[in-house]
Parts: sequence; structure tokens; C-alpha cells
Amino acid sequence: MRSKEKKKKRFLQEKFDFFLKKLLIIRFSSIGDIVLTTPVVRCLKKQLPDVEIHFLTKKQFVPVLEANPYIDKIYSIQEEISEVIDDLKNENYDHIVDLHKNFRSKGVILRLRKPSTSFNKINIQKWLIVNLKINHLPKVHIVDRYFQAVEKLGIRNEQLGLDYFIPEVDEVDLKSLPESHQQGYVGWVIGGKHSTKIYPEEKVIEACKKTSQPILLLGGREDEPKGERIRKAVGNAVFNACGKYNINQSASLVRQASKIITNDTGLMHIAAAFKKEIISLWGNTIPEFGMYPYMPGQENNSHILEVKKLSCRPCSKIGYEKCPKGHFKCMNDINLSDLTKLR
Repeated sequence: MRSKEKKKKRFLQEKFDFFLKKLLIIRFSSIGDIVLTTPVVRCLKKQLPDVEIHFLTKKQFVPVLEANPYIDKIYSIQEEISEVIDDLKNENYDHIVDLHKNFRSKGVILRLRKPSTSFNKINIQKWLIVNLKINHLPKVHIVDRYFQAVEKLGIRNEQLGLDYFIPEVDEVDLKSLPESHQQGYVGWVIGGKHSTKIYPEEKVIEACKKTSQPILLLGGREDEPKGERIRKAVGNAVFNACGKYNINQSASLVRQASKIITNDTGLMHIAAAFKKEIISLWGNTIPEFGMYPYMPGQENNSHILEVKKLSCRPCSKIGYEKCPKGHFKCMNDINLSDLTKLR
């Protein structure tokens, strides 16, 4: 049976390799979702080496992809596909791989009029678990669902995990950090897009006070004030890096950390690309959505902390600005001793 499957895959690959010369991948946002597409990008380039790989994303996420050696050209938009549609038409793509699957990506496909493939977003299953607490979610990571979009091209998942490439200019020299952090540190990602996915500030302070290891706080400019409050409450054992570094420099700091504590964020997936030991904190969303750290063969490096069997969880497939119930038990009830003993 395996022999027949291999022959079929070889036939498909030879068939598509014959006419595929140029291919467009679409994923507009966000940081984590784009990083999760990298196994597909790598496998396409390695298994179809003569095919030119282009990637369409949003302008603010170009730095996440700019050093990726498996991508030949990046197109980006600020808001509307009309910004690049003429250029994309001129490329005359042979195939489009839609890894976003929304109205905007479908608009690109319709206007380019080229063959395309996509993946199952399992929106019905997500709706059922969020609204009715009926769990029909497949036990499949989103990376493996992304590979559904390239199955017809004969592409297989090599199970080598995620990629993240840092431009040399963005590598951070640890000697530039405070002396207390130059010999190593635990990275803690304190930010996130939605408040209900963020571990509470007071809990971060409490946990930091219980460790003797240096802590480096990671996040965007919007997290800088919170990071400063945490630093002042804990002392010099904490360095607030929030807002001081760009995304690639932050990735460099993630790569050089001894381990990473993180909310469900883009930096969590970057940490997974570097095969770091990850302690991830889950609030209103659940790992079963298929977005947990993806590290094939190194799953023991991932420690998921969550409050299971809450009747209100998950309350959203994305997140809210505040807990709809007002108690925020999904984060507040995470056992602090579970967090500190993993350090």
C-alpha cells in the first residue's frame, strides 16, 4: 500500500513539476500564522526546486519573511489587493496556494483567474465548541491542515518543524543587555492581541518574584508601560525589552533565551521554530484549535498550562478585550506552582 502511495505521489509531483514554473502563496496575517506557513513554503521549494515561489502578505509582516531563502519574491499590501493586483497579473502564476482563505484572498484568486488550492478552516467545528461546547475538532495541527492545500501538487510534510530566519543585521549581541542578563535569561512574552489571551500583570509579577533566574520581558511598544511596572515591582532581575526591538531582533532574543514563557502569540511560534523549551499559557482559547507550539519529534519541549473543564471555555476562537463573564478564571486560576516548578 505504501509503495502505491509513493508511486502516486511521485506521479503527481512529476506531473505538476512539468507545468509549474511560478507559484503564489497567500497569507496576509498575522505573525504567528505566517510563521506556521513556513513548513509548506520550505517543502514546496525543496520538493519542486525549479518552481519560483512568491508570497503575498501585509506590508507590516514582510520582515517576518524577508530572510527566508525558500521565497523568491514577496508582494505586500497596506490594505487593498488593488495595490498589487496588476503586478500579480503580470507574473502569470501557474498556481495559487491560499493559506488565508478569506474574502480578500478569494478576491485575488478571482481576479488572477488561475488554478488554486486551499485548506479546511474548520469554522463549523470551532463554532460548535465555542457556542454549544460540542467538540468535533479534529486532532490535527493547523500546519498539517495547511498541507491540504499542496497535496494535489504531490507535496509531503517532512516533519522538520517551523522556520524562522533572522537577518544578520538584526542579531542581538547579548553584551548589549544589562550585565545581569548577559549569561542567560528566561524570556517571558507578556503581550498579545487580545486581553483574554494575556496572563494577568499581577500574576507575572508574583511568578517573577519566585525565581532567581534573570527574566527578559518581550512584547511590542504597547506592552512597554506594563513591562516597566513589572520591572519596578520585581527589581533588576527583570529587563523590560518590550518596544525596544523590532520583530527580528525580538526573535533573536527568543532564540538566545534558555526557555520561553508565553501567551498564545506570534513569538510563541517563533520560539517553536527555534525548538526552544516553551511554557505556554492559555486563556479563552484552547490548544485544540490546532495552534499550539508545533515541534514534531520534540513535543516534550512544549508545556501547556491551562484551566480545563471550565464551562465557559472557549468563549471565542480569537479573543476579547475583557472576560465576558467578569471572572477571567481561565487565566486567573492557572496554578502558579505549575508555572514556577517548570522553571
